[in-house]
Amino acid sequence: MPMMTGKQAFMEMLRAEDVKYIFGNPGTSESAIMASLPDYADIQYMLVIQEGVGMGMADGYATASGAPAFVNLHIETGLANGVSLLHHAWDGGTPLVLTAGNKDARKLAEGRSDLVEMARQFTKWSAEVTHPEQVPSVMRRAFTEAKTPPTGPVFVALAANALEDSADVEISPSIDGYHRASPDPAGVEAAAELLAKAANPVIFAGDRLAQSGGTDAAVRLAELIGATVYTTSYARMNFPQSHPQFLGRINPSLPAWREELANGDVVLAVGMDVFSGFFYFSGSVLTKRTSLIHVDSASRAIGRSEPTQVGIVADPRAALADIHDAVQQRMSGSQREAARGRAGNVSARKKQMKAQWELRLKDTWDSRPMSPERMMAEVARALPADAIVVDDSISSKDALHGAIDFDRPDSIYGERIGAIGWGMGAAMGVKLAHPDRPVAAVVGDGSAMMTVQALWTAANADMPVVYLVCNNRSYRILKVNMNIYKAQVLGESPPGAYVGMDFPNPLNLAGMANACGVFGRVIEDPTEIAPAIEQALASGKPALLDIMIDGSV
Repeated sequence: MPMMTGKQAFMEMLRAEDVKYIFGNPGTSESAIMASLPDYADIQYMLVIQEGVGMGMADGYATASGAPAFVNLHIETGLANGVSLLHHAWDGGTPLVLTAGNKDARKLAEGRSDLVEMARQFTKWSAEVTHPEQVPSVMRRAFTEAKTPPTGPVFVALAANALEDSADVEISPSIDGYHRASPDPAGVEAAAELLAKAANPVIFAGDRLAQSGGTDAAVRLAELIGATVYTTSYARMNFPQSHPQFLGRINPSLPAWREELANGDVVLAVGMDVFSGFFYFSGSVLTKRTSLIHVDSASRAIGRSEPTQVGIVADPRAALADIHDAVQQRMSGSQREAARGRAGNVSARKKQMKAQWELRLKDTWDSRPMSPERMMAEVARALPADAIVVDDSISSKDALHGAIDFDRPDSIYGERIGAIGWGMGAAMGVKLAHPDRPVAAVVGDGSAMMTVQALWTAANADMPVVYLVCNNRSYRILKVNMNIYKAQVLGESPPGAYVGMDFPNPLNLAGMANACGVFGRVIEDPTEIAPAIEQALASGKPALLDIMIDGSV
């Protein structure tokens, strides 16, 4: 085995893992890595000036490319700034390897931060390298953990002495592995027995379903049994939005939606957490009359909070294909006819929902400030067919998804939890993964402000991303949730005032963009949106359109 320093072994492992980008903001604790970079021209350092931007870029890149992304932050201070979006990566299962330099392990008496514990609760695995001989094996395990389903972020701390000292090491990358685990046949049979005779089946399509490439399998099964299809998160194209049986996003944890699900006798949840939400309401989401089937690659999610009749730990695509075949063999002619009738009823309901959206758009067509629906209608008109939308629209999400049917794989990547600030960096990461496709990020003004430093990186890296800011001059999502809190938690009337949720001094995102070297423009007239988007995309440069919309609730 060759003798080399820990920092050389570290860089050689990145090369062996085919790492193309280091997303980072360096500090003195990263000196050994930064000094090594000139010898590794095939690895590009993507400089950010705020750690959340680097985490967002890595998240977007990993999600869009399917390959683990690599992030390097500065000791405890930089790591702390990245933790909110580390949480986002953990919740979404992003394959990501996060590292941070630490003081020399021999500085025990002086005191050194326990970086491993800082990151542990939001990672699949968290460890510290304290000897150069550990570098290859730890990095190999880190990449293996990150990309093995259920995928997720991993953290590695790097003690200064581990990078500077030398050892005999062997550079060997992680293997790709064969992770498409087949379902237990007994579980398939149990699920098929329930679904074949279901009178009102419901399917929830989750993000891990899309990650497995199982959307087509879900469509076939939904059509076979005549199921109503929902999702709780749409961070990927989980189910074709124009499909007549897909009724969009709901929050089953809220009492209003519990009544909706009470009509279902069998619920099949695939590749998702069942059922997560911030507010606590006593009792189960599903009634005792409803049987729950949960199919997931994440064993930790199955049976975690809801009574589950059939839990299947497997690759979602493989499991749904087997369940479909088993159900098909069981269904009688009358059951197939009933399924077709159910599908027709769901389709009629879908048309009613679309008509209601069109009516809202018509009623607010000339409103000033413009409605979110009008903004998104104009955005839909302007974006080319191959555009990728990075959805960080927060409280304007329903308007976006009402205007655009995301039916193509890789047509949308969205935020997953309440850690806002993801979209500004994520859009650049998605662009790195898909350099030949237009990328437009639809971002709430509050979220954009959390990581507005991304505009500097966009200018510095000449990243042709178009940011479309939904500027409603408020934290509107907090107002929406305040209304839920008052009405559904406390049983009270909506508040007369929303404290700390408005921006009396509006955020001048266009001005900030111009100050960072990115073209920025304020838009108040909706007829200007489409031409501005087309011009921005044609420029091949980063741009930000600060679009003024109605923020009322």
